[in-house]
Amino acid sequence: MASAAPLLIGLYQLSNYQATLLHCTILEQKWQFRSPVGNCSSTAIGLSLCSRNASLLLTLLLKKSSVSFSFSCYFSFSLYKNCGFLLNSYSSSSSSGDIPAATAEDVDVAVQAARSALTRNKGKDWAFASGAVRAKYLRAIAAKIKERKPVLAKLETVDCGKPLSESEADMDDVIGCFEYYADLAEGLDAKQKAPISLPMKTFKSYVIKEPIGVVALIVPWNYPLLMATWKVAPALAAGCAAILKPSELASVTCLELGEVCREVDLPAGVLNILPGLGPEAGASLASHPHVDKISFTGSTVTAVKIMTAAAQRVKPVTLELGGKGPIVVFEDVDIDKAVEWTIFGCFYTNGQICSATSRLIVHESIAAEFLDRLVKWSENIKISDPLEEGCKLGPIVSRGQYEKVINFISNAKSEGATILYGGNRPKHLKKGFFVEPTIITDVTTSMQIWREEVFGPVLCVKTFTTEEEAIELANDTHYGLGGAVVSKDRERCDRVSKLLQNGAVWVNCSQPCFCQAPFGGTKWSGFGRELGEWGLESYLSVKQVTEYVSDEQWGWYQPPKQ
Repeated sequence: MASAAPLLIGLYQLSNYQATLLHCTILEQKWQFRSPVGNCSSTAIGLSLCSRNASLLLTLLLKKSSVSFSFSCYFSFSLYKNCGFLLNSYSSSSSSGDIPAATAEDVDVAVQAARSALTRNKGKDWAFASGAVRAKYLRAIAAKIKERKPVLAKLETVDCGKPLSESEADMDDVIGCFEYYADLAEGLDAKQKAPISLPMKTFKSYVIKEPIGVVALIVPWNYPLLMATWKVAPALAAGCAAILKPSELASVTCLELGEVCREVDLPAGVLNILPGLGPEAGASLASHPHVDKISFTGSTVTAVKIMTAAAQRVKPVTLELGGKGPIVVFEDVDIDKAVEWTIFGCFYTNGQICSATSRLIVHESIAAEFLDRLVKWSENIKISDPLEEGCKLGPIVSRGQYEKVINFISNAKSEGATILYGGNRPKHLKKGFFVEPTIITDVTTSMQIWREEVFGPVLCVKTFTTEEEAIELANDTHYGLGGAVVSKDRERCDRVSKLLQNGAVWVNCSQPCFCQAPFGGTKWSGFGRELGEWGLESYLSVKQVTEYVSDEQWGWYQPPKQ
C-alpha cells in the first residue's frame, strides 16, 4: 500500500513511504507466514501476531536495511536490523526481539505531521473544532479498548511482567480515563468566552482556552498504556496534537493504541507514536523547536536533562518523577488492615511504582507484632508467571532493573541493615527476573536504602515514638510524590496529612488513584499535575480578549487640529 499523501499507520504519520503488512499465525508455537516482506529501503510495517486468545499489532518504522524475522518461544519475536532496542522476555531472562528505534529524522517527520494536523483547514479539523467533536473520538477510543481489553491486558503483562489481574485493572482505568476526558472536552465549549468582570464599563473582556499546540508525551514502562492515557486523553481533549514516546522496555500496548486510533479514524497527525531510546528520540523531542510542551514521567536524572533542553526554547514542562514515599502507622490501628495496605503500597506492580510507600514508619509499641504479621502476609503472596491465575507478584521488567534491585538489597546488608524477609530469587522460580518481596529493618536515615528509590518490591522500616518524630522521618527525603498515614484518630490523620510534604496523601490506605483527582509531586518528584481538571488545564493556553465598547473617543491624547 503506497500513497503520495501523508499516510497514517498505527498513528505513526509518514509521507511517501511504502507500507507492507506481514501477517502471522501461531500453531503449536510454530510460525507460519503469509505475505513475506522483501527488501525495502524504507518501510512501515504493521506486524500482527495471534497466540491463543491474544493478538498483537505493532507499527514499526524500519529504515536503511532489509528486515528478516525470527520468531521463538511464547509471546516473543525478533526483528534484526541496523539499529533498534531489545524486547526482554521475563519468562526466559533473555531478549526476545528488537524494536527499531526512532531517530532525530523520525522526530522531525512526526513533529511536522502534528503541526500539520493543527493547522489543517485553519484548525477547524481539530485544534479549533468543538470539544464535542473531540469527545466523540475519545469515546470511540474507549469503546475500542473495551472490546480489546482481554488482549491488551495480556499484552501488557507479557511486555512488562505485571500480574494479569493488575493489567486488567489498568485497562479499566484506561477506558475510564478516555471517557472522563471526553466529558471534560464537551464541557470546554461552555467555558469559552467566559466573561470577566471589569471595573470600567467602557470595556468588555472574556477568556478563550486554546490548545497549547504540539505536545511531546514521554512515558515509563511500569504502566505503559495507562501512563500514556493519562497524557494522551487530556492532550487530545484540549485540542493538542501529540507525539507519544513509550519506554523502550514496554512499547507494545502504546503501539496498539495507534491501531485503535486508526480504526476510529482519528484525523491524521493528531497522535504520532514513536518507539525509541531516550538519548535520541526523547532528547530530540525535548529540544525540538516546534514542540510546544513536554510532559514527562520518569526518573529525576532524565527530567533534569529535559528541563535543560526545554529551557533553551522557554517551553513549559510537566514532570512526574520518582518517589520514596512514607507510610506512617500509629499504635491504634487494626494491624492486619494496616499490614495489607503496607504491602499493597510497596509490592503492587511488582514494587515498580513511582509513588510507592516504600518507607514504613511504625510506632515502636506495635513494631514487633506488626513486623511479625508483615512477614506472614508477605509469605502468603503468590509469586509466579504473571499470566497464572492468582499471581500477585511477577518479575522485574528487565535484567538491568533486576540487577539494580538486587544491588540495593546487597548494599543495605553491607551497610548494616537486616534483611528480615526475602531479598532473593524465589526458590521455585529458576529463571526470570523474579525477586521475593523484601523487608529490611535496622535501617538508619543515612543508608542508601532509606534515601534512594529502588523501584522494586523492597520495603525499609523504622520505628518512632512521637507524632513529631514520625513527621520528621516521613519528610526526611528529597522526594515528595505519595505518602500515607494510618490511624483510627481522624484528627491526627488530618494533622499529619497537612504536614506531609507530598503531592498525594492517602489516609488509612495507600496507592488508590482516580482519574478525577490530581496527581503529581513536590521537591524532586516534579511539578505540575496530571489527571482531573488540572490535567486538562495543563494542555490549554488562556487568552484574554478585551474590547473597547464606548462610542466616545478614548481621550488620552490631545487630538490634532482639524
